[in-house]
This record gives sequence, C-alpha cells and structure tokens, in this order.
Amino acid sequence: MTQAQMAALTHHGGRIDAAKALFPNAPMPWLDLSTGINPVPWTPPEGLEVDAAPLPDRTALARLESLAAAYFGVAAERVAAVPGSEMALRLLPLLGASQPIVAVRPSYGTHGAVASQRVDHDALDDWAGQAGSLLIANPNNPDGVHRTPEQLARLAAGQARAGGWLVLDEAFADAMPGNGFDGGERVVVLRSFGKFFGLAGVRLGFVVAAPEVVARLRDLLGDWPVSAHAIAWGSAAYADRAWIAATRIALVERAAALDAVLARHGLTARGACPLFRMVETPEAGVIFQRLAAAGILVRPFADAPERLRFGVPAAAAELERLDEALRHG
Repeated sequence: MTQAQMAALTHHGGRIDAAKALFPNAPMPWLDLSTGINPVPWTPPEGLEVDAAPLPDRTALARLESLAAAYFGVAAERVAAVPGSEMALRLLPLLGASQPIVAVRPSYGTHGAVASQRVDHDALDDWAGQAGSLLIANPNNPDGVHRTPEQLARLAAGQARAGGWLVLDEAFADAMPGNGFDGGERVVVLRSFGKFFGLAGVRLGFVVAAPEVVARLRDLLGDWPVSAHAIAWGSAAYADRAWIAATRIALVERAAALDAVLARHGLTARGACPLFRMVETPEAGVIFQRLAAAGILVRPFADAPERLRFGVPAAAAELERLDEALRHG
C-alpha cells in the first residue's frame, strides 16, 4: 500500500471502514484489534431508560460528576464532564494551561497536534521543569509506559517551580486501579469513560483540575456539555463497582493470553496497560499486511514503521483467529 492509503489507518485506530476498502477480499467479519478500547463493554441494567427529549438534567449532571469524582478519589468541585477527553486536550490553551505545550513522544496523535514542542521519554529522567505545560499520557499510548505517583509528583513539583503546568492524560488509567493522580493547583488530569467501559461512542470524559480551571471549562462548554445518554450511562457505570472489579481482573487475564500468543510467534509484547500491547519488529509492515488480509486490523504507525499495537481480543475464539493468522504468514 502507498503511504497515502496507509494514512487512514495510522491516524487513529478503529478504521474498519478504511481497512475494508483497502482489503476487499479479507474474510468477514473483521476483527478490530486496532484500538485500546475494552472489547467487552459495560451494559446498562434492565430498566435504565433515558429520556432524550428534554435538555439534559443539570442535577443529574452534577450527580454524574460527583460519582466520577468519588471514583477518581478527588473532590467533586474539581471535576467537570466533557464530551470526550480529546476535546479537553484541544481546549487546553483556553483553560489557562500555559504555553508552550510540550508533549512526550511517542504518544497520541492528538498530543502532537496540540503541542508546539516534543521531547523523548528519557528527557523526563532529569526533568527540572520549564515554563509552559508538560503533557504526558499515563499509562502512555502506544508503548504502555507507566509512571508511578512518585515520578509524577516529581514532575509536577518541577513544573510548579518553573511556573509551568503538568497535564496528565489518564485515558487508560481505569484499567490500572490506584493509578489516578491529583497533584495540585497546576495539574490538569484528563479522564476517559469510553476506553475502560468499552463505550467510546458515548463520548464522555472528565477534566480534573483546580476549581477555577473547572469554572473556566464550564463557561466554555455551557450548561449542557454532555448528552442525556452519557449522564445516565456514566452514572450507572461508575456506581457498578462489581463490574469494575471483575473487568480489571479479566483484562489482565486477556492481556496475558495475548502476550503468550505473540510470544509463540517471536513477538515481544510491551506495556503495563492491559488494554493494549505494543510490538516492535522489523517485520511490522509484513505482519500488518498479513493480518489485514486475514480480516484482522491492528494499529500501524506512520512515524514508527517498526511498531504495531494490538488491542486485547475479547474471547478465546478471537485469540485463536489471531494465532492462526500469525502462524500461516
């Protein structure tokens, strides 16, 4: 495939439409392993009805934010709902996060889009802080690098001393209990609902920040920032502690099973986050084409052709399909 054809598959995961167009003879149905979204989503309980006719209820929105705050372990006045954490990333300059925004690489494509500077991961080992905002994903995407609360506190303190900000994108943190970070007045934390709960289409996320930052965000988004469905489903999901606990266990087991399959084919999986694994191999392009021809989409990277990211399969049959496709390449 040409670089232009691949561009549709390297910008974001989940582009099954583009994969079908590029590989029209692949067997159906496609198996999408190109995202880090939980393949076994939370489902609303019977009887949970959503009235989408009126405007979303402000009291219900406040309850959602309170439930999310309790789940994150922060005060409710520090939490605001947004229609997806990606939008919050793009609003950072308007929220008061100082410029320039410096993003760690590799990371999300959106991080690169909103940042004017980039630094490598190893630059943070002796980071003393600088004016502007340091943008980090934790755990990181696509390599799954995870930083401890102690490491994050050191970075936050360095940024504060330099008059800067620390912005933490914790989109995948739900899969790793106890890893949320609330580090002070010059720290902004972004949380995603859709990845761990497997409901990316709900378009729900949260900003965790100082109350004045939250107030600025509310002014930008207005009285109805998220839909009635997002409010109802998000409230019920964050209250479903049994599902959350069971899912964290199940994801670790699925990730271990994926690691074992990849290892059988000489591929070493990297990453601490159980929602996805990254592989580095000079055969990445060949493996991508082989899997796509078998109707399996994984995530390639335009700026790192030696990398592939694998989402965790939902069931044993999907894992066997992946194993079979890797075996017969």
